[in-house]
This record gives sequence, structure tokens and C-alpha cells, in this order.
Amino acid sequence: MPRGISFVCLTALTLLSSAASAAAEYVVRPIAVPDMKAVFGQVESRRVVPARARIGGSLREIKVSEGTQVKEGEVVAIVVDDKLALELNAANAKIEALNAQQENARAEFERAQQLLARGAGTQVRLDQARMQLDVVVNQVAAAQAEKTVIEQRAREGEVLAPADGRVLTVPITLGSVVLPGEEIARIASGRYYLRLSLPERHATEIKQDALVRISQRGLSPAASSSIAEARPGRVAKVYPEITNGRVIADVDVDGIGDYFVNERTLVWIPVAQRSVLAVPPQVIVTRHGIDYVRVITDDGPIEIAVILGETIGTDDGSRIEVLTGLRDGDRISLPGGKP
Repeated sequence: MPRGISFVCLTALTLLSSAASAAAEYVVRPIAVPDMKAVFGQVESRRVVPARARIGGSLREIKVSEGTQVKEGEVVAIVVDDKLALELNAANAKIEALNAQQENARAEFERAQQLLARGAGTQVRLDQARMQLDVVVNQVAAAQAEKTVIEQRAREGEVLAPADGRVLTVPITLGSVVLPGEEIARIASGRYYLRLSLPERHATEIKQDALVRISQRGLSPAASSSIAEARPGRVAKVYPEITNGRVIADVDVDGIGDYFVNERTLVWIPVAQRSVLAVPPQVIVTRHGIDYVRVITDDGPIEIAVILGETIGTDDGSRIEVLTGLRDGDRISLPGGKP
């Protein structure tokens, strides 16, 4: 092989070896990660509305129980006022009496018309008969309106669900005497969410729309307390009023369910920022229970024992926090040359 070509090939191999060496390094730099605080969140319903009695009376029937799913307008219970049946009978009797008077008044009016036509009657008597008929007709209409009111009051004995949702409690027993406006059932309507209560020292650090991590619900068979396996959520609202040294925040999360209310579940929420050193998972080598990383020095690569922290998700992939053993600027050897 000519000498010039041999020199060129050797130079190319040297450059490729240098590029591969540079690509196989990972330089340790501090990264900012949120400092997550573990707290318990309580499952709440966006709205809890009462189904109230519209009339007073005795509770004759209860159609739902705790946990029942109801639709808006569905009958929850039936309240009966025995006096309404008596009032309805009285209204019917009054209408029958007025109908009889109306027939009599109409007959008198027709007789007055006939007498006036034959010249045996007067216009005054005809006008009086017409007025008497109009009065009775209006009295019949008023009595029918009163009957309609009584019938409507009887229909209002049906306690209706004010919204779609699930019945939380039925705080009254069958046969109880209820008053107008008394609560018959409590219904959780609207989406479920998590309510957090944190110490007020974190009030300025909690931001709306901040991402949080939610553990599997405690009543779930797949419950887990690992932050790496937790589901994401979002801080929907931070309340400005601090009560008893606690700041309240609401968290929206998908798949939280629609049955249990006031259940508690573990939530990790960012309350600060901290700087950490982290490395890709593939540079960690574990031997005899001790974790090592290969650090490139001027004298060659050496293995250094490290103590690891939690796994961190970044835009470049997952990283493992290194608590001790590395410094800013250390060069780590990457197996395969890929970070």
C-alpha cells in the first residue's frame, strides 16, 4: 500500500476512534427537579346536592339507598299528606254544587230570553239572569283551579333527584314525619376530585396547573405507594383562605372513580425546586449489592461506588439521582455509546 494512502487511513481511524470515545461519555451536570412532598388527598365530589321534600307529611316510600345511581328528575321518595285527600274530596263536592248552580242559572237565563221574546218579560230580568250565570261560571272556574292546586300539591309529594349522581346518605327513616324543605337524601353529582390540605409554609410554592403524582387509590387491589408508578394529576385550584394553618388545593385526575367519597390516597405535590446530579440508568453497575459508575479520568477510567436516589423523568429520558460519589463535571463512560 502506498505510504500516503496508509497515512490517510490511519488518520481517519484515529478521528473515528476519538469521535466514538467522545460519544461514549456522559458529562454529569446539575439538573433542577421539583421537590415532591407526600400528602394524603381526600376524594370529594364537585357538588353534593340535597333532595328535599316539597310538602310536609309522612314518608310513605323510599325508592333509593346509599350508593344508588340516580338520574335528574328520578323519584327518590314519596311523601304523603293525608289532609290533601280530604281537601281534594271537598274541592270535588264544591265543583259539583257549583255545576248544579250553573245549570240552574243557565235555565233561568234561557227562560228570561224566551219571556222577553214573547213580550212577557223585561230586559232587567234578562240582564240579572245573565249576570247570575256569569258569576256561577266564574265560580266553577275558580273551584277547578283550586282543585288543580291541590292535585299539584299531591304530586309534589314525590321527592325528585335534583341532578344526576350517586346517593351518599339517606338520613331519614320510613314513616317519619317530614317538613317542607327537609333533606331526604344527599346526592353526589359532578366529577370527583382530590382535596389536599398542606401546611401554610408551602402556600407560596403551590401553583395552579402544577403537575402532581397520585398513588393508586387505597381501596384498589393494585394500590401502590411508589412515586414512579403513580398517575399524573393537575392542581386545578388553590384556595386563598388559609384555615388552621393549612392551605387547601384541589387536584383533577382521570380515572378516580365515582363511588367512594372521602377516601384518602397518597399524593406527591411539588413544593420547591432542588438541584441534583443524575446519570442514565445504563451506566450503573451493581456488584454484591453496591452500585458503581465508571468515571473517565486523566489516568484512565476507574469505578466509583455511588449511593443512588430516586428515578427522575427528564426530556432526555429517565435519570437516576446520585446522592454521593460524583461531582459536577465528572465524565461517565457510557456502554454502547448511547445516553
